[in-house]
Amino acid sequence: MSARGTTTAREQDVLGEVPAWARGIGLLLAHGVWASRVVGREHVPSDGPVVLAANHVSIVDGPLLQGVTPRRVNILVKEEMFAGPVGGILRASRQIPVDRSGGRAALVSALGVLQRGGAVGVFPEGNRGRGDAASARAGVAWLAVNGHAPVVPVAILGTRRTGESVGHVPGFRRRLHVEIGEPLHLDAVEGQPRREAIATGTEQVRLALSALVARASVRTRVMLPRD
Repeated sequence: MSARGTTTAREQDVLGEVPAWARGIGLLLAHGVWASRVVGREHVPSDGPVVLAANHVSIVDGPLLQGVTPRRVNILVKEEMFAGPVGGILRASRQIPVDRSGGRAALVSALGVLQRGGAVGVFPEGNRGRGDAASARAGVAWLAVNGHAPVVPVAILGTRRTGESVGHVPGFRRRLHVEIGEPLHLDAVEGQPRREAIATGTEQVRLALSALVARASVRTRVMLPRD
């Protein structure tokens, strides 16, 4: 669906459900290639629209998110990744390209996923970094408010260690930890301007995700990278 409310051929393709084989790749990576421990799967609604908001430290966070959640997820991925063989896989698996200079088209495509009752994965920090959720972009709250979807925070730990680059791929059977938190409901209250609801919701998501990451780090004794 475009900003004018019509659906283009490109956007209609993106809105398709994530195929089973793509979910299978995520499962293989999460539990076959790496040794992932997951807590809180029960917090992800079994049906209906939902936004999964994860911290972001490594290039593998997206595939990992696909493999550890109980639902197939259309994940927002930076547009630069849609090149070569990897780009072909991303397109075929119905992931959503994000032009980080704007991002409007990606949000509209993701909103379409929510409107058909699907699950969308977002990294609110926008870029790979320490993963402490010290900042968050408004897109996640925009989707939640306009898509009438709960936001489920997801803490990812272990995909990158201090000294490893953001493009580093974890070694075979590295222990990874994922903690899924309780859903947040960001719908605007009666009479509240939508823009205000989105601004408030963005901070709610940031605080909830930051706290979840901190708790998970203490519980697992896995520290965020210092660089």
